[in-house]
Amino acid sequence: MCSPPGCGHGNRIWSVTLSPSQTPDEPAAEAARQLPPATVSRLTLYLRTLNALLSEGTERVSSEALAESAGVGSANVRKDLSYLGSYGTRGVGYEVAHLSRKIAQALGLTHEWRVAIVGAGNLGRALARYAGFESRGFDVVALLDADQMLVGTEIGWLRVTDVADLEHTLEKTRANMVVLALPAAVAQSVCDRVVDAGIHSILSFAPVALSVPAFVNLRKVDMATELQILAYHAQRLADPRLDEDRPGA
Repeated sequence: MCSPPGCGHGNRIWSVTLSPSQTPDEPAAEAARQLPPATVSRLTLYLRTLNALLSEGTERVSSEALAESAGVGSANVRKDLSYLGSYGTRGVGYEVAHLSRKIAQALGLTHEWRVAIVGAGNLGRALARYAGFESRGFDVVALLDADQMLVGTEIGWLRVTDVADLEHTLEKTRANMVVLALPAAVAQSVCDRVVDAGIHSILSFAPVALSVPAFVNLRKVDMATELQILAYHAQRLADPRLDEDRPGA
């Protein structure tokens, strides 16, 4: 368990943002375009499907086939891709390679994303070993923890670094994204250090709401909460009477 020293910085503004990243050579109008969060989420599904099609040698795909593979409606596909200026050709569909590049650019995946993981517990180690990051444009460059029994050990191709050297490690590895795989008690203090070190993109698995400045992009993944939501829907599938008992049902 990681338990680094913290440094409090008072009240922060809660901000959760999901928008495409700007590349240095983008036109101003293109860079200023904000995609709806739901569209951004679906674009990641389309990209996964398109990359699979590319590996199979498929050159073109219809909106219906792309929608089916991604598990969404074809109308959603056409609307989402219209934000990118990519409408396809009636009766021909979309060029897979071109559309894959367009989506990757919109999602900021043409950048060099260097990820540091803070917390080398079970979750942190599993994330560090996950080969799918590299294939999607993310290079895991550091794994840190406070547990001296873990510091210096090797996890995959990474050597665990002492979180006391967090700031130096982020600078040395040129990390520009950080994943927090930490317990709630220490997550905020580490998050503050990460922000103060100049990192503005953070993914948190900590079971606590973190406060960050408005200019920081913070995404939170709470697997326990997601399971609770899943349980809510599952019980209604198992017993339809629960919906019948609602007022107005």
